[in-house]
Amino acid sequence: MVEWLEVSLRSIGLFVITMLLVRIIGKRQTSRLTFFDLVTVIVIGVITAVISLNLVANLVHGLIALLVWTVLPALIYLLGIKYKAVRDIVQGKETVLINHGKVLEDKLMEARYTPEDLLSQLRKKNAFKVADVEFAVLEPTGEVSVLLKKDQQPVTPKTVGLNVGLESVPQTVIMDGNIMDEPLTAIGLNRNWLHTELEKAGVAPENVFIGQVDSAGQLYLDLFDDAIQVPKPKTKELAWATLKKCQADCELYALGTKHPEAKKMYGKSAAVLADAIDELEPLLKK
Repeated sequence: MVEWLEVSLRSIGLFVITMLLVRIIGKRQTSRLTFFDLVTVIVIGVITAVISLNLVANLVHGLIALLVWTVLPALIYLLGIKYKAVRDIVQGKETVLINHGKVLEDKLMEARYTPEDLLSQLRKKNAFKVADVEFAVLEPTGEVSVLLKKDQQPVTPKTVGLNVGLESVPQTVIMDGNIMDEPLTAIGLNRNWLHTELEKAGVAPENVFIGQVDSAGQLYLDLFDDAIQVPKPKTKELAWATLKKCQADCELYALGTKHPEAKKMYGKSAAVLADAIDELEPLLKK
């Protein structure tokens, strides 16, 4: 057989085998790699390349080595899930670099971190001053986790005492101009509703690159032609305005009628609407 053809066929076969074996290790390799993960990936790559180029005398021996370097890490990961001692050996432990605002020089030395390395990692977390950092921990993956001091932390609705509504995952109902029925059904909508919303926006489905519906039932559109301006969804604003108008109408009817029973009914309805508006405000006014 021609040499280049043999190398090509061998490489294609090894590619398929390696993909199947790597699946044994799991998705861990696709995330941030620890030192152990990095070594495993490099060795698997080197073994695969050596076998592909026919640099080993015995093909079976090469495949055995590839199998060992694939199955053994998978077994170690399984043991690591069950035993912390194995995780500490294979992955390493977290290292506290800053504790209560104080930089721990001995821990920096232990992690082989220079001051420049620390400052660079802090800047990646938007911490440009060491004085703003309460804790900084070097994770086994090499990433530095940072906790800012309380007076430097970003303001959240909870810190200012605001209630916010719950959010669910937006459903993509249009992609590349094609309507997707399954996501529509999942949120209790149909094509008629979608076509009605598209008519309001003055857009045809085939002109939509991505269309998503959020938890409030608002349709967000991104068109192929970025020069076209799509009106913003008004579902929340319309619902809020309608509720406020209904409440105001009930209060007005209660004040305008002379019938005691009607006055009581309208007053009670206005109070019910007021409670509903208070509960829905975090969802409709955020």
